[in-house]
Amino acid sequence: KGIPDADAALRGAADILAERVSDDADIRKWIREYTFKNGSLVCRAKKKDEDSVYRSYYDYTEPLRRVPPHRILAIDRGEREEFLTVRVEVNADYIHTYLQSRVCKGESRCRACVAGAAADAYDRLIAPSVQNELRASLTETAHEQAMRVFGENLKHLLLQPPVRGKTVMGFDPAYRTGCKIAVVNDIGAVVDTAVVYPTPPQSRTEQAKKTLTALIKKHNVDILSIGNGTASKESEIFAAELLREQDRLVAYVMTNESGASVYSASELAAKELPGLDVSLRSAVSIARRLQDPLAELVKIDPKSIGVGQYQHDVNQSELKRCLDDVVVSCVNAVGVDLNTASEQLLTYVSGLGPTLARNIVAHRHENGPFQTRRDLLKVPRLGPKAFEQCSGFLRIHDGRQPLDASAVHPEAYAVVERMAKDTGTTVRELMQSPERRRAIRLSDYVTDKLGLPTLTDIMKELEKPGRDPRGPF
Repeated sequence: KGIPDADAALRGAADILAERVSDDADIRKWIREYTFKNGSLVCRAKKKDEDSVYRSYYDYTEPLRRVPPHRILAIDRGEREEFLTVRVEVNADYIHTYLQSRVCKGESRCRACVAGAAADAYDRLIAPSVQNELRASLTETAHEQAMRVFGENLKHLLLQPPVRGKTVMGFDPAYRTGCKIAVVNDIGAVVDTAVVYPTPPQSRTEQAKKTLTALIKKHNVDILSIGNGTASKESEIFAAELLREQDRLVAYVMTNESGASVYSASELAAKELPGLDVSLRSAVSIARRLQDPLAELVKIDPKSIGVGQYQHDVNQSELKRCLDDVVVSCVNAVGVDLNTASEQLLTYVSGLGPTLARNIVAHRHENGPFQTRRDLLKVPRLGPKAFEQCSGFLRIHDGRQPLDASAVHPEAYAVVERMAKDTGTTVRELMQSPERRRAIRLSDYVTDKLGLPTLTDIMKELEKPGRDPRGPF
């Protein structure tokens, strides 16, 4: 019914056969694997006469299984921006032969029709679908690899060793608008600022030397932290000449300034440095990120720190989650001084969040420094569960309880006190005495809640309480 002639009937039958072949999971699996192993990714110029950063892909072919993730991201972007046409090429004749062997059962008058239906199934239905699947899979793998790289890069930035106890001069280089200068004392407070013009077009080198020499002498500056952005090379040459003329040793360090301008224009910077011009705030950030990279960089959105080449191409919510996880991991690995940490730094401590971090800072302002970790339970909305999660990552130096300065969790204080009692000493003396610690047999203190690995970690922490895993600068 509704079929006008035999040709139409055969065409309809062939379509039904083609759909059956296309829906066969085993056939699809074989074609997908064969295409990945033997296919090639082929790129051609969409606009042949137009030059672009994608020129190296205007006539490009590479085996599908060998294309590295960073190249996939570049090709995807070139295709998205309509500079490239991209396709997957594979030996279709070999796949047609395979399909015939699967669907044609012996010789018959139907063979040609069935073979044609199988070829149509591949060309019209299977090939586009499989090639899209493979490209999507390559892109997904490239995104995962990119996010791993971004995470590693961010981790290395955050875990740079800090420069403690030094007065630092932040130097934000520029040409026309001048170099912004901010002197920050050993606890990170801004004590002086200036703008000098040692770089072209003004090139007021001698005047800049006089200004900076006066600042170095006035505040006993130990180190110049020079941003690595625009005009950084000229600024470095100027700084080297300037420091050679000083009557005492002053060093300089080239500092990654990524995100400093984002921070300087943020609400947080306006709140932290209310009386300072926006252009000078970036110099403060450049100085502080030398003193404590972790504490300063957590104030900036991780995506603005410049951790990867294709970070705008990957899934942004996944990237944010990945980078936030890295920040949390780094903050907790290093530990946070409860009495000096900023609200932003506290936000990344496990068990805390923006609200509890804000409440901790407010409690600190109203009641003075925390004396013990247990005082955290007096903070509004910080209950026993949050205390259990966060307390091991928070440090209190020179407090009433010496273990508060270490990574030992309050849950384990009782076992350390028992060790001290068994060796006839106090906890503080136990922490200072290697001989008494060596006399302790850890197996005697194993319980259902504290196993030998945890006890071993506690003993290592007692050797060097609150040690910074970032090492010396």
